[in-house]
Amino acid sequence: MGKQQLRGDRKPCVFLDRDGVLNLPLIGDGRPHPPRHLEEFKLYDDALNGCERLKQAGFLLVVVSNQPDVGRGTQSRAIVDAMNDRLAALIPVLDRIETCFHGGTDFHQPCLCRKPKPGMLHRAAEMMLIDLPNSYLIGDRWRDVDCARAAECRAIFIDRGYSETLRLLPDVTVASFDAAVTAVLALAGRDALPAPPKAS
Repeated sequence: MGKQQLRGDRKPCVFLDRDGVLNLPLIGDGRPHPPRHLEEFKLYDDALNGCERLKQAGFLLVVVSNQPDVGRGTQSRAIVDAMNDRLAALIPVLDRIETCFHGGTDFHQPCLCRKPKPGMLHRAAEMMLIDLPNSYLIGDRWRDVDCARAAECRAIFIDRGYSETLRLLPDVTVASFDAAVTAVLALAGRDALPAPPKAS
């Protein structure tokens, strides 16, 4: 089977960072951190509708999230799994949730999945027949942008005003998840459900 035929069997995907994109992070010293407890896990107001718009436009939706506190021993995997279960229940159009639990501190045996490395995207692409060059990653940190570049996806960066700088330039910079969804749909030339009307 030739590459062109194989590409036709593959589907475009929007990869989604979790904390700071779909759910509110905790902010400390100008940087985002994942919620510590299940009670702190709250979606952004535009998360569900935005994912529904992407799904209606024909994209697969895969969450790709670094959770290094598990590997560092400062968070339990059970709590992170419970948050992911809640995320899947609150946004049922998600197709898959990929999580890297490695601490990112073992330089002798580094993992291949912790963003900015593209391992989670490659794993999902192999399992779900994803067309990476026609896919997108929406994130809120430099690691997301670099990961998109490493996987040859387009990078949509949500600027939440953190005190950190990007290393590589994204394709588009926006201020909200809703705007990120609109950017993906515009770049892909796809129709989708309109954004909800703003409350007066």
